Amino acid sequence: MVISSDLNEARRLEERLLQEVARFGYEEADTFAIKLALEEGLVNAIKHGNRYDRKKTIRVTHTIDDHRAVFTIADEGKGFCPAAVPDPTSDENLERPCGRGLMLIRAFMDDVSYNEEGNEVRLVKRKS
Repeated sequence: MVISSDLNEARRLEERLLQEVARFGYEEADTFAIKLALEEGLVNAIKHGNRYDRKKTIRVTHTIDDHRAVFTIADEGKGFCPAAVPDPTSDENLERPCGRGLMLIRAFMDDVSYNEEGNEVRLVKRKS
């Protein structure tokens, strides 16, 4: 699936993906985790990756089955180094807004990985 760098399109895509998750009977906690991670991942791709440029696209692939849900979100940005993002829970970063979304994604998903460029994230949630 390909969408433009538009938050409304991202929300519609998120809703469609969550409907698929529901068809496979994922528990409420798993569904919440997936929703949060998808929302953060899509917003990050639009905001940080594509810098709100509607001419640039976001590519999302997914596989959902009875055991796990896997989502890949890729933007057309230059990428970033996830390890270089400051820890938002450190005292010196508590009032900085950056890094919280990545922290939440890592906390709620079972596996999170990035491609070498840092412009594609793979999210995995195993079914409870």
